[in-house]
Amino acid sequence: MAGLDDVFGDLFTSADAVLLFSPSGSFHERFSDVDGDFDLVVVGTEDTVGAETFVELPLAFDDVKERIKFAIEGAIEQDVIEDGDELVCATNMFADGVDTVSRVRADAETHTGIYDLFVKSRAEPEVIKAVLELAIELGKKGQKGKPVGALFVVGDAGKVMNKSRPLSYNPFEKSHVHVGDPIVNVMLKEFSRLDGAFVISDAGKIVSAYRYLEPSAEGVDIPKGLGARHMAGGAITRDTNAISIVLSESDGLVRAFKGGELILEVDPEAY
Repeated sequence: MAGLDDVFGDLFTSADAVLLFSPSGSFHERFSDVDGDFDLVVVGTEDTVGAETFVELPLAFDDVKERIKFAIEGAIEQDVIEDGDELVCATNMFADGVDTVSRVRADAETHTGIYDLFVKSRAEPEVIKAVLELAIELGKKGQKGKPVGALFVVGDAGKVMNKSRPLSYNPFEKSHVHVGDPIVNVMLKEFSRLDGAFVISDAGKIVSAYRYLEPSAEGVDIPKGLGARHMAGGAITRDTNAISIVLSESDGLVRAFKGGELILEVDPEAY
């Protein structure tokens, strides 16, 4: 009778690297002692095992697919793995310890930019994630059944405010509400129908709505067909240390800009 190795052998055969997600010290030691021609990469929110090769996650992604996707992009970015590498990913799905193993191929062609969005940004990762998810939800459902456009500028709020002016009364002027709160998100969705950008602090405080951004657009290169909202979103990230997340009313895609460049494009329906 065939053994488990005969059934699952192909899962591990000729793997170029093994990605261990947040392993315990003992599990990491056991894996380090395994003979094999593969690279061992530890992935997690912090390196608790003193790994030789480590890829940092800014968030403990609950969704396993997101967790693995982010790790692969980070590993490629750090030249830890190469395009086309066969990877065995050992992570947790049901419990704290490693309980799930999958095999994937590293594909630079499917690079989404999610790693670039989170890494080395001033804003807290949880804040970026909350704003991105809000924009994606708006892209899926619209506002009252109609497609809407929206512009969220996240981080370096003081400088962003200095490079913008109000279009109307700021409903958040004396408030201390933060993105991610379900009630606040309902408010943001409602206000998204009106002109202007939302300005959000590094820590997620809603600083303002209805802001007209006034950065210099000189030298900012955005894809053809995108309009003033995207140009403003891209330009403000070149003049400040903010990132911007833009929902397009015309094509429904969510795009993120950082350092004056487009780094992420997401179809909400496919996310």
